[in-house]
Amino acid sequence: MQVITGGVTAPKGFLAQGVMAEIRKKGKKDVAVIYSEGLARAAGVFTTNLVQAACVKYTKQAIADGQAQAIVVNSGNANACTGAHGEKDAYLMAEAAARALKLEPRDVLVASTGVMGVPLPMDRVKAGIERACQGLSREGGLCAAEAIMTTDTVVKETAVEVEIEGRAVRIGGMAKGSGMIHPNMATMLAFITTDANISAECLQKALRDSVDISYNMISVDGDTSTNDMVLVLANGLAGNPEISDEASEAYLAFKEAFNYVNVELAKMIARDGEGATRLIEVQVERAPSQEDARRIARAITASNLIKAAVFGEDANWGRIICAAGYSGADFDPELVDIYLGGVQVARDGAGLEFDEEAAREELRKDAVIIRLDLKQGSYSARAWGCDLTHEYVDINASYRT
Repeated sequence: MQVITGGVTAPKGFLAQGVMAEIRKKGKKDVAVIYSEGLARAAGVFTTNLVQAACVKYTKQAIADGQAQAIVVNSGNANACTGAHGEKDAYLMAEAAARALKLEPRDVLVASTGVMGVPLPMDRVKAGIERACQGLSREGGLCAAEAIMTTDTVVKETAVEVEIEGRAVRIGGMAKGSGMIHPNMATMLAFITTDANISAECLQKALRDSVDISYNMISVDGDTSTNDMVLVLANGLAGNPEISDEASEAYLAFKEAFNYVNVELAKMIARDGEGATRLIEVQVERAPSQEDARRIARAITASNLIKAAVFGEDANWGRIICAAGYSGADFDPELVDIYLGGVQVARDGAGLEFDEEAAREELRKDAVIIRLDLKQGSYSARAWGCDLTHEYVDINASYRT
């Protein structure tokens, strides 16, 4: 596998564009379109929030047949809690893209992100969709990635190439997410494209498994949004024999590259948490079960006390074992070793004398590593989060204004 430049237009047969439709108050791109030159296999995973935006309801129905050819996204307005009118607007977004691209509306998937409870300015949205469709190109991937940003401070895109049965297969992706980030999806959108020839069943299986180790392992602030989704399109233009067996070497090679793309995008989201200054990576080792490892890792990344301690460069390891204890995982606290980077701060559940300055240096790093060795099994997990800063409060105290 090789990391390559680009995002959703890196695989063969994908075009994209992002434009300014004046949905937001600030002059930023806010409508994106991703287009496959042929009908693609499609898969999706969606928010678990009981309150779901109109785009989520529409796209769940549209993707049920396992195929799609385009994705249209707007930022600045979530089209959530907007009733039947909002559901009609979600369909009209798909219809506008379908008309411009000469597709059926059912083959266009829809996503939205931004402020809730406000009707979409559909005249501007539809005009933006038409302009984005007219400007589709291989070079438009970056503009599309810019157009889905809300409070994000950096563009999030990545791509890889992997050889599968003698053919070069590419996977590219873009994402947005900065606040309201928590396991079981977050305030995040991710769109993955690939030119792999893969069955819809294998694609959905790969996506669901990949989400479990990537987007469902990040936390910024403990909130789960109404609009979250991860969508993937696979158009088969790489020309590899169809991947249809989950036990095959071809599937495993695809899955490894696919997981890399999703984990990298998930880490970018966590690193760009609203007001964040550091990425936190929690590594849990030798856990008695996979679920126990994941529960502990997620609980630690979600702890506001731990996030604040990282921001303050305070090696308060007691908060770490405390979070593990309330995670719901089954483990023996008296066996746990804890490390901050290369500095061991606890052994067998008890504190050690350690170099405070060395520990503080670990907490000053751009990526802070918290490692727990449970010494009770063979399972491991990683989760990602960020520190909690004064700026997070400033951003969210005036999000609508």
